[in-house]
Amino acid sequence: METRRLRLLLELSRLGSMHAVAQALNVTTSTVSQQIAVLAKEVGATLVEPDGRRVRLTPAGRRLAAHALVILTAVEAARADLDPAAEAAGTLRVAGFATAIRRSLLPIIDDLAVTHPRIRLIVHEYEPAESLEMLATDDVDLALIYDYNLAPASVDPAVESIPLWTAAWALGVPIAEADAVSGTSREVFARFRDADWIVNSRNTADENVIRTVASMADFRPRIAHQVDTLELVQDLIVAGLGVGLLPAAGATLLGVGLLPLTDPDITLRSYAMARRGRTDWPPLALVLGALARQTPDRKAAVSPR
Repeated sequence: METRRLRLLLELSRLGSMHAVAQALNVTTSTVSQQIAVLAKEVGATLVEPDGRRVRLTPAGRRLAAHALVILTAVEAARADLDPAAEAAGTLRVAGFATAIRRSLLPIIDDLAVTHPRIRLIVHEYEPAESLEMLATDDVDLALIYDYNLAPASVDPAVESIPLWTAAWALGVPIAEADAVSGTSREVFARFRDADWIVNSRNTADENVIRTVASMADFRPRIAHQVDTLELVQDLIVAGLGVGLLPAAGATLLGVGLLPLTDPDITLRSYAMARRGRTDWPPLALVLGALARQTPDRKAAVSPR
């Protein structure tokens, strides 16, 4: 098997169409089709099958694509070892939450465009559970996720994790009630035991945190609203419809007060995740290295949604 054919198959598994592979690698679509047909004869298995007007990998094709990634990673590592000046190239697929993409990934993309123009990044915005599922099924190469110290994420041992930044969170309440209480997180929560609570509609982590602290304060929170953005959380708070978690250092609307939460603190933690055995692939290694150089304990003033 020639490595160039394996690369075509790998890119097809990543990009989903022969036309997209042809564009990414600057060849014709017919060349992609012909070379994958040759590869199928070499391995004695059907690698692609029709899927409407497109094609998709067969189970044998997906298995060979997984082998291709390992093989091509080893080949590129060997080239880099013998020729440190060799340029990394390939398509890197990333799934992550919006703030991590803006805060951690976009600066790296800007740098790579100058230093490694043959690396192409494809970005998908997803919540942590969705990103980790895509990583597990090999639909992405890198996942940017978050959890909370009081609701840690469950991560597959087959995944490597790099801590990024952290952010303290507070309780957002109507401004008229912001001076009515102080103290520990349990005391602050207890003050709003009869309030409606607002949580994320796409992820259960903040709801788990709210339920955990509420249980410490000996009550069960009434979860009334599930929304996708923190801007809408603030709108609901201003309208007097409930209370909810917000970044402690974030900007707030007029009418929203932030109550500090301590003992226990509530801290959002962000991570970069990649599958073990894949991190030596040069495009992924470059991005992971750049992420690792970002100060892990730097406090973020932005939100995950």
